[in-house]
Amino acid sequence: MSEMRFNPITRDWVILAPGRSNKPNDFRAATKPRAARPQVRPDCPFCVGNEGPQPEVARLSAPDGSWLTRVLPNKFPALSPTEDLCRFTHGTFRSIAAAGMHEVVVEHPRHDLTLAGMEPAHLAGILWLYRERYRALRADPVIESIVIFKNHGERAGTSLEHPHSQIVAAPIVSSTVRTRLEEATRFHEESGECLFCRVLADELEARERLLEVEPGFVAFVPYAALSPFHIWIFPRRHASSFDTISDAEIPELATVLSRVLRRLSTSLDDPDFNFTIRSVPVSEGENQSYHWYLAIVPRTNQMAGFELGSGIFINSVRPEDAAAVLRAAVV
Repeated sequence: MSEMRFNPITRDWVILAPGRSNKPNDFRAATKPRAARPQVRPDCPFCVGNEGPQPEVARLSAPDGSWLTRVLPNKFPALSPTEDLCRFTHGTFRSIAAAGMHEVVVEHPRHDLTLAGMEPAHLAGILWLYRERYRALRADPVIESIVIFKNHGERAGTSLEHPHSQIVAAPIVSSTVRTRLEEATRFHEESGECLFCRVLADELEARERLLEVEPGFVAFVPYAALSPFHIWIFPRRHASSFDTISDAEIPELATVLSRVLRRLSTSLDDPDFNFTIRSVPVSEGENQSYHWYLAIVPRTNQMAGFELGSGIFINSVRPEDAAAVLRAAVV
């Protein structure tokens, strides 16, 4: 029987309709096998030997001096650096300059590796660079929001095979982020609690949807997951901004992220997915209402007319069933 559940963080109602698919494992068929890739491609701009004159923002190097992870300016940026926002308003027409920064994080020298195939220690290096770039970008007075994200596979929007993620620092805060922040603030004012901490406590008590439970981080499929196999990774320590993650916490987050991605890859045959780190707007500073977290969204299905027309999501896999499938994966 179908059921409607409410997600208090996103403010979305979700229809759980397991009858629309046979079983969770059927989502393996939703992804096509990936063609074998070489370790190095001569025509890939991110591969070793093809670095050329590309400017470099930051890097992590091996003891022999070779690079492990690099940060580059995006060659085709959505936003470009400028101190003049060039604001324009005329009636309901409003615009500003597309000011900001758009960077690419080349995650590994090898062309054929995915995040799931990398060692947790290497993932820790990537997360460390994320944090350092976040701290550097937030110092720019133009910047209001910083989004760290990864597109894995064609259905997730990637345009290059080589493992990479992106960082976009923008001069505005989206309505989605504002709405979530306002709801978190309202909950905190009414209850005295952080909404995210409360959700995490409830998930830990229920235990039905947990994937990884560590001293500092917990991974779970949300009670009202917006799509099949949607996963959240929450830090237990309350912090509103990702750049407050400590050196000691990064390796543990890397281990949890590695295990979750391997569970996904094993259970669903390396599905296309997006992940993003959701953090408080830059101008908010440390906030008792908001709680940063990492979201992973496998692209196992597509939004259709009902979702677009109503704004209500349909999830054809019960979160409890998705969590059971992922927990059963050998990692």
